[in-house]
Amino acid sequence: MGRLSDFYFAALWQLCHVRQYVTNDCFRSLVVSPVHSRLDYGNFVFVGLPAYLQRRLQAVLNAAARLVFQLRRYDHVTNALAILHWLRLPERVNFKLALMAYRVLNGMVPSYLNQLVPVSSLPRRRRLRSSFTSQLLVPQYRLSTVGRRSFPATASIF
Repeated sequence: MGRLSDFYFAALWQLCHVRQYVTNDCFRSLVVSPVHSRLDYGNFVFVGLPAYLQRRLQAVLNAAARLVFQLRRYDHVTNALAILHWLRLPERVNFKLALMAYRVLNGMVPSYLNQLVPVSSLPRRRRLRSSFTSQLLVPQYRLSTVGRRSFPATASIF
């Protein structure tokens, strides 16, 4: 995880030198695309990460927001994150996980994800009017942190 955050800090540092040659919108997309593509790609791996690793990845998001708005290192970044419509890392991971669980429940995912996550139907007599007609089953996993952080195990919480 340390190498990943170091890589992004180096990439953001290199982007500082490009700022004067492109427009603000172009620069924003140059900063956002590599950071968010990698964070969104590995969202399910980030579930249940220790706090010190989450802080490292959050520092990358904060540095990207500071770079877009030309803030100093010790300026507050909360408003910049709000203007960019970025969630903090724990909320971002939970949102992406809940969104994927919703898509699995409603059949809006590719078939390989439907096979990965078992969905069971509730009996008609036990169903409430406001509840879904199906629920995600909690799969059996070995006692490891990786098994608990997998999508089928964590999606069943939502």
